[in-house]
Amino acid sequence: MTSPVSIPATTTIVVMGVSGAGKTSAAQEITRQLGWAYIEGDDLHPAANVAKMAAGTPLDDEDRWPWLREIAAVIGEHEAAGTDLVITCSALKRSYRELLREGHPSVWFAHVDVAREVLAERLAQRTGHFMPPSLLDSQLATLERLGEDEPGDVIDGNAPLAETVAQVLGDLREERQLQS
Repeated sequence: MTSPVSIPATTTIVVMGVSGAGKTSAAQEITRQLGWAYIEGDDLHPAANVAKMAAGTPLDDEDRWPWLREIAAVIGEHEAAGTDLVITCSALKRSYRELLREGHPSVWFAHVDVAREVLAERLAQRTGHFMPPSLLDSQLATLERLGEDEPGDVIDGNAPLAETVAQVLGDLREERQLQS
């Protein structure tokens, strides 16, 4: 006899991927459609991280761990409050995603995957963001694609936003058996 699927009391969608993938746009539209809480993960970066990236220096693991722990704490606060959440976070490495998931059954990753050429074009056109286009290759080199054994799905971020969001919500509903 198989046991029933365990569905967490809350769901946290971590919209992940490299800079320029469209994480924020997708997360905001998901939030609009679901009416859930939303947090821009970049807003949780320590000032030193922002300054380092703005200067064109890639972050290393030691820079990222405090930021990732802060995001994990926010996820835990929302789980404890029974609040569903959409949050953006590059979550480039599996070890980073494991930290976000540790003790947090609500986490489900939407890995927005975009072709390098499209990313470069988007970053070249973006203004007012601390992440310069020169750091794209370092992010792509760091990225470890979402594994099949990790909760979530790889989403085509080359598609129009409406299609990207529809895929996220369809995959999430199928996996978590959420109500429409």
